[in-house]
Amino acid sequence: MDSTSASPSDSPNVPLLKRPRAWLRARFFRFLRRVGASEDAREYFAASLNRQNLLLPPPELRGAGEGADYPGMGGAAPAAAQSPKPAPVFVTGRFRSGSTLVWNLFRHVPGTRSYYEPFNERRWFDPRYRGSRVDSTHLGVSDYWSEYDGLEELGAYFQEAWKFEHLYMPGHAWNPSMQRYIEILIERAPARAVLQFNEVDFRLPWLRAKFPQAKLLHVYRHPRDQWCSTLRSAAAQAATCRIRDFERLFGFYLLAWGRDLAHYFPFLTLAAEAPAYELFYQVWRMSHLFGRHHADCSVRLEDLISAPRESIPRMLTAVGVRDYDLDTLAGLVSPVPMGKWKECADESWFAAIEARVESTLAAYSRAST
Repeated sequence: MDSTSASPSDSPNVPLLKRPRAWLRARFFRFLRRVGASEDAREYFAASLNRQNLLLPPPELRGAGEGADYPGMGGAAPAAAQSPKPAPVFVTGRFRSGSTLVWNLFRHVPGTRSYYEPFNERRWFDPRYRGSRVDSTHLGVSDYWSEYDGLEELGAYFQEAWKFEHLYMPGHAWNPSMQRYIEILIERAPARAVLQFNEVDFRLPWLRAKFPQAKLLHVYRHPRDQWCSTLRSAAAQAATCRIRDFERLFGFYLLAWGRDLAHYFPFLTLAAEAPAYELFYQVWRMSHLFGRHHADCSVRLEDLISAPRESIPRMLTAVGVRDYDLDTLAGLVSPVPMGKWKECADESWFAAIEARVESTLAAYSRAST
């Protein structure tokens, strides 16, 4: 070989040099992903990330949308005429609160399209993800997804992170993908759209701001019964379950929610040895306060179960629904045992934790005024 010829190792374009580069790149980004998944990293970046949702736009940008000093610039295209639809209804409730029952009631109201848990990670609009499983405790429900058929376009906007991150959103929060996702559901409904959520407790200010025409319906349940229902087969551990034990019980995302909300509400209890019910009750109580503040109507599950013929008309009238068959709807309500929490723990145990949480919330509320 001519001594002046370049050897393979001297050439910058030889694939051999690409291999160590690819190897290093893969390991570098694997390391970054591990670091980014840690709670320490989340806390470090929380302030920067949350600025997107918590800070108001600077006043200099408030003139946007008014044109840019040149005729014809920035004007919106004329909107196509649309026939008016009844106001959409947003149902908000914690997991195991009776929100599925309320969704199923609306499913049987003429002139409504009732969407089940739009942010659910099973992606009801995509047959490849949603599967066929139905919770056996959801009586009278054969599927959750038929209303989503033909809505594959939602996949361009859906983000699974909506279930776990930025759970608190004030009215000025910036989330155009979430907004457009909800708009499509409303637009594609032939008449009134009903969206039943379990993840918007602390996003109600944002929903109010972005969808001022919507009616908000808040459903809630006695927290002690709801706690035991959350634990399901592990309900016997209700009084002994600590935060450190709770991860393996899953418990409808409680720890994931606590970790995210703690970036906004730093008093939330996440200590490993603390009772898991303390975190549950903190989230429940704040959710209840947000719901009562923003909703057009709040409905107790206990009232709905014990007196459906009185509760259902009150609920539907509050959100502007007048065409329904009360016999049909009342027939969808099945008895649910109440007061089962008494089998899980002593009243004094629950009361002591609840009093501690109420004291903390009261102190926090006074500090923020």
